[in-house]
Amino acid sequence: MFCERIGRDCYAETDLEFLVNISNVLSHSEDIYKDMESLLEELCKFMKAQYSMMTIVDPNQNKIMTSAAYGLTKEEMSRGIYQVGEGIIGKVVENGEPVIIPDVSKDKVFLNKMEIKQLNGKTTAFLCIPIIIKSEIVGTLSMHKVHHYDMDFRHEIKFLNIIGTLIGKNVSIRRKQIEELEELRKENLRLKSTDKPFKPDNIIGNSSLMHDLYQLIERVSPTNTTVMIRGESGVGKELIAEAIHKASTRTSKPFVKVNCSALPENLIESELFGHEKGSFTGANNSHTGRFEMANGGTIFLDEIGDVPLSIQVKLLRVLQQKQIERVGGSKTIDVDVRIITATNRNLEEMIKNDTFREDFYYRIHVFPIYVPALRERRADITILTDHFINKINKQNNMNVKRITGGALDMLMMYSWPGNIRELENVIERAMILTADNVIHSYNLPPTLQTGVSSNTIHEGALDLILGKVEKQMIIDSLIANNGNMAKSALQLGVTERIMGLRIKKYDINIQNYKHLSNDNS
Repeated sequence: MFCERIGRDCYAETDLEFLVNISNVLSHSEDIYKDMESLLEELCKFMKAQYSMMTIVDPNQNKIMTSAAYGLTKEEMSRGIYQVGEGIIGKVVENGEPVIIPDVSKDKVFLNKMEIKQLNGKTTAFLCIPIIIKSEIVGTLSMHKVHHYDMDFRHEIKFLNIIGTLIGKNVSIRRKQIEELEELRKENLRLKSTDKPFKPDNIIGNSSLMHDLYQLIERVSPTNTTVMIRGESGVGKELIAEAIHKASTRTSKPFVKVNCSALPENLIESELFGHEKGSFTGANNSHTGRFEMANGGTIFLDEIGDVPLSIQVKLLRVLQQKQIERVGGSKTIDVDVRIITATNRNLEEMIKNDTFREDFYYRIHVFPIYVPALRERRADITILTDHFINKINKQNNMNVKRITGGALDMLMMYSWPGNIRELENVIERAMILTADNVIHSYNLPPTLQTGVSSNTIHEGALDLILGKVEKQMIIDSLIANNGNMAKSALQLGVTERIMGLRIKKYDINIQNYKHLSNDNS
């Protein structure tokens, strides 16, 4: 069948090959804005358009700026600045709906700020679609196309929507990085204008959430108050405990760490309070417990939610009376120990289920400190990555110099269920795999990879390739819309029924993408 859009027979391979090439350009781009001009050029050639441009919304100034274009001079681009609601581009940003202007010379809303003249007096159409990420309009993609008669531009709009989805994720990452850099710049200016704030030397992080955390550490450290550190596994709760001890008046005294989940129930009492010789089978000598070891200093009880109820009662006595008794002994021993606990469990729910003592909870929950998850402070990923590269270089005698922008983008997009511990492991693995002392996106583990970033999308026959592209586009759309199937179907230009069939076909669990809505930093 002859295709009027491309001027020859229409083959699925043509669209597919173009989408694959665009996906590869975007996934391997070190600078999306720098590479966008050549991408727009390819788009115009493929769709036989004369001009194309991309705009970015600046939420701080409520303006829409032209960031890249093909067929326009720099002077013409400089005139492409719009207010939200102004002109066709402003309306698209305001309403979030594509617009087709069949003849720009007859449309009063089309402002033609760039003063593009009709080519040879021919009819020029203007097509514009919004670039949407997580329900937020971040920019527009548009093109001018000369035509000789009335055309149905629905196919072009659908195709531009697909390209816009591919571009949007990369634009969103770059814009977020710019915003975070601006936040750091403002923070640096604020710090320079005030006295140097407190910052523990064993903790890496400059985000606003971490500075709030530093203030809490600074306030509670000089006291003897019992502290509970809460947060997900891998966020660095032990480092927080160490920072509190180092900033306290007990810094010259012992800091004793106890992982309560690693101690068997029949040994935890002996480990905490010690035992006398002959108190049980195998007790051939007296043993000093961790509380005695920490006398005058600090004891850190990690995973406090795993402590048996029977031990909770005895810990309660230590908190109230500052006294312990060794297993098998009758002598009361006075101890002066500051207690810091940590947990990633829901203790309040455990109290309701009678698996955690309420009185003990209130004794250890005097001053709670919440440590934010890594996905809540993405601004710190860059400096944490640099820190781990330097650290692992020294440990393993390596010479890895940097990480590419594409790989860093993947780190910024990932949700990090294992938090900082997982990030360090990922960086160490990538440093081992790199062959040129640079961490690339393909050095990162499969859990962070997409079809295009791992460069596996070319393998196989046409049906297999098409399936891989379709599946990845569905996943990208679900990520962009926080797992909302209806919005994803609308964005991809299919019905919800078709979307549901495709999700079932590719065995995609949309629940995996709903939690990404909380990934704010």
